Amino acid sequence: MKDPEPVQNQQQGQASTGAQTQGSYNWQNQQTSGNQQQAQYQNSQSAQNQQVQYQNSQSAQNQQVQYQNSQAGQQAQTSQSGFQGSFQNHQPSEEHHEKRRKNGLTRKVAGITAAALLFGTVSGGTMVGINKIADSFGPASYPLVSSQTAVEDSTTEAQTSASASASGNSAVAGNAAALDVSAIVKSAMPSVVAINNTMLYQSNNWWGMSQTYEVPSSGSGIIIGQNDEELLIATNNHVVEDSENLSVVFINDTSVNASIKGTDADSDLAVIAVALKDIPEDTLSQISVAKLGDSDALEVGQGVVAIGNALGYGQSVTVGYVSALNREVKVDNTVTRNLLQTDAAINPGNSGGALLNMKGEVIGINAAKYSSTDVEGIGYAIPISKAQEILSTLMTQRTKNQTVAEGEEGYLGIQGLTVDDSMVKQQDMPAGVFVYGIIDGGAAANSDLRKRDIIVKFDGQSVKSMAALQDLLKYYKAGETVELGVKSLENGEYVDRTVTITLGTKATLGQDAQNGNSQNNGSQNGNGQAQQ
Repeated sequence: MKDPEPVQNQQQGQASTGAQTQGSYNWQNQQTSGNQQQAQYQNSQSAQNQQVQYQNSQSAQNQQVQYQNSQAGQQAQTSQSGFQGSFQNHQPSEEHHEKRRKNGLTRKVAGITAAALLFGTVSGGTMVGINKIADSFGPASYPLVSSQTAVEDSTTEAQTSASASASGNSAVAGNAAALDVSAIVKSAMPSVVAINNTMLYQSNNWWGMSQTYEVPSSGSGIIIGQNDEELLIATNNHVVEDSENLSVVFINDTSVNASIKGTDADSDLAVIAVALKDIPEDTLSQISVAKLGDSDALEVGQGVVAIGNALGYGQSVTVGYVSALNREVKVDNTVTRNLLQTDAAINPGNSGGALLNMKGEVIGINAAKYSSTDVEGIGYAIPISKAQEILSTLMTQRTKNQTVAEGEEGYLGIQGLTVDDSMVKQQDMPAGVFVYGIIDGGAAANSDLRKRDIIVKFDGQSVKSMAALQDLLKYYKAGETVELGVKSLENGEYVDRTVTITLGTKATLGQDAQNGNSQNNGSQNGNGQAQQ
């Protein structure tokens, strides 16, 4: 009965031994598992370290690529992206922070210093790349230049402007420096004058009576020549027409009296004269005769400079281009002129002033009278090449500065009527003096002048009214021979004729005519009529 006990105990011992073995096995498994977990943790740590190393390697590669790109001056955008990636990769991770805290202050300072150096290097490369791209688009679009470069560019532009001005082919070279025409103005201004005039203006009242007023006006002129006694100045006829008192103002603001030398209403040109003896020496030393150019050689688009006494304020300068050549402009509904068109501002008072090319030569005489008031940028000038022949003729005419002695005046022996603007428009008549009567025994009676002729010129000078004709006769003695330009009505149309006439004396007019002249005293009645 005792034998089974050992067996049971043996079985229990074996069970115990097995339990111990199983426990040992379990402990070993736990050890193994722990070791595996530790290995996995170490592998994880290693993987993380490798990842950090890989990232750092990538960062270094990016830095190296960035540095190479910045050195080579390649595209700034790639460089900037590399800089951003490099900067992000260089942000310290939590582990790096942990390690750096352990490594102390020295390594931290060294790291910050290295980051600063890296930032400076990469930033410099980035800016080089940006500047390269900016240069490829041109400095006009992206003015990323230093002050020294800007000065050099400005100097180059100024040289380009000077070259363009010298060639005369361009007013603007695409920059502000080319708009500098100060050298042209400085050269031409001494030959331009301001003209002040007191004009006789006639108007009709409600009762049809004509009244005459003195009206101040202003304009401009160009010094075109000089003889032994006079300085000769070109201007527009409408600037000096019906003038009572005339004076010019030179570049130094000296004002001197002037006289009409010759006028031509058809071309709207006139020449006035200033006695050299009346001009102070210091003024003579500052003025000069203008250089005349060739308006026939102009091309549309070339630059021009207009100088004149705008609005009577004194000389002013405007700049523009030749907008059109030989532009037909109708004047007073009767005369069509071929003019230069420009967008340079030509205001009232500029009339008679100079239109210059880029060489400083006069290529036109400004005419504000024809400039548009409804549209901006349209001004006109008389081409100098077409004006020169007329001006040369006017320069040789008698200066109207001294009237003849009383009793020596010459007479035409006509009864005349002013053809004013209303008659020009309503009856389609040329402006001038309508001859409605020829006095027996007078000068006209011994000439080819006819009734109903319209006198438009006297001795080469334009005549628009009876008063203007009477003013001219004050400078001519009886016995002098002159030519009259007249319009004669033939077959329903006015034709041009030239009539040669020798002026008579007052005695040849007859008693009735003398009484008529005496009563009118050389003036007009309410209808603009007079005997002369």
